[in-house]
Amino acid sequence: MAAALRLPPLLSSRAAPTATTRRTRAASSTLRVAAQLDDTTATTSTSSAPAPPAGFTPPVPKRFEVKPGQSSNIAGAALALPFRLGTGVFVLGYGVSLVDADQIPPDQYALEFQGRKVKETSKVGQCPRPTKPIEIYEFEGCPFCRKVREMVSVLDLDVLYYPCPKGGPTFRPKVKEMGGKQQFPYMVDPNTGVAMYESDAIITYLAKTYGDGSVPIMLKLGLLTTITAGLAMSGRSGRGSSYSPAKLPAQPIEIWAYEGSPFCKIARETLVELELPHLLHSIARGSPKRQDFFKKYGLFQAPYIEDPNTGVKMFESASIVEYLRATYAA
Repeated sequence: MAAALRLPPLLSSRAAPTATTRRTRAASSTLRVAAQLDDTTATTSTSSAPAPPAGFTPPVPKRFEVKPGQSSNIAGAALALPFRLGTGVFVLGYGVSLVDADQIPPDQYALEFQGRKVKETSKVGQCPRPTKPIEIYEFEGCPFCRKVREMVSVLDLDVLYYPCPKGGPTFRPKVKEMGGKQQFPYMVDPNTGVAMYESDAIITYLAKTYGDGSVPIMLKLGLLTTITAGLAMSGRSGRGSSYSPAKLPAQPIEIWAYEGSPFCKIARETLVELELPHLLHSIARGSPKRQDFFKKYGLFQAPYIEDPNTGVKMFESASIVEYLRATYAA
């Protein structure tokens, strides 16, 4: 990426309209905390540059292995899978078939199964892609926010998340300035100028703008969708809901993850609790970005983070959590 994502000053303000859902077409009529794609140095509220812990070394990635002491965390996060019937695990139009191993070159990403390979396809390559990351203000412990995150995974979108945990001093107040109230999720699409509250409205908008117009069945069951989204988080005891004092980084942390993964869930909870803006690259099953990732790094595993503030690049969810807390917790 030639240009760096930077957070602009956070203290500028301006009176905002109070409409629940508003569409703004001109940049001058929208007040938001946005990551600006430029090559300039932005002033932030960070008092000193963060640094990883002394002697820190990124761990060696170990696929399908749970770090000792983390089994209960992963099991609790995995409760979402049966409650939500896997919504957020697969991208739009996901298809799968078993083929002979020689039909998929070794330099292409594919799971292996009993001497054969799993060929995965999807429809996301046929859908419009946003030029700039969509921006969403939300937090982990909110069932309405989870619904939107699932749709983000289904549509394979890259999203700049501004975490709004309870008690968070930075982005919760900004949402009220922008939209007139502290209600979540709140979405801003810099590609179209659209800004809105209401999870169902956001899901419909994303489906029509960046999908084929369809919404997965588990996201259009009304009250049942909300109830199961809440139950999906019951194994995490409110993790990712409340603010833990932290230093604000100059640039958003990048994370490759998807909503249906319990390992990704653990890492993202910490990003939210520390109120750390992060650019999430969606990589659910069937995502073409899995091949891009495999080509670049020689393997595929999620979550994976790159922190432009420290230069750290690493796999392993439990180690990511330890790194984030050691580096950014106040």
